[in-house]
Amino acid sequence: MHIRPACPDEAGLLTGIALRAKAYWGYDEAFMAACREELTLDAAAVERASTVVAEDGGRVLGFAVLTGAAPSGELAMLFVEPDRIGGGIGRALFEHVREQARAAGLRRLTIDSDPNAEPFYLAMGATRIGSTPSGSIPGRELPLLEVELAPGA
Repeated sequence: MHIRPACPDEAGLLTGIALRAKAYWGYDEAFMAACREELTLDAAAVERASTVVAEDGGRVLGFAVLTGAAPSGELAMLFVEPDRIGGGIGRALFEHVREQARAAGLRRLTIDSDPNAEPFYLAMGATRIGSTPSGSIPGRELPLLEVELAPGA
């Protein structure tokens, strides 16, 4: 497996991964329909952010999106194909983005986490600093997490 920059023409493929990965947690059709727009990438979104993919044997297995500018950034998306969840791809993507953020001079990353993904991010060194409203589901709150990248962040 290797991690490389995403190509703008992969936006549809990445959207499919995001939707399948979100559905992995057992959300119903109405919930998934409400999330569709928020989980949809287009070529401009891929170009605008720092988007990377994890690829193995020509198959894209997951992706991550880093946004922001020093001193703070956001891990805006991190999704892995459901048949590969638990296989280290999420960890590899997270570590790659963390190093990318450090190299860009970011001192901290925030993450609006799905509640099901919160344990993963906590295991990766994030801490919960509050909650944030869902961009898709009115009244739903998401865990707001932070990863410190530099002392004093």
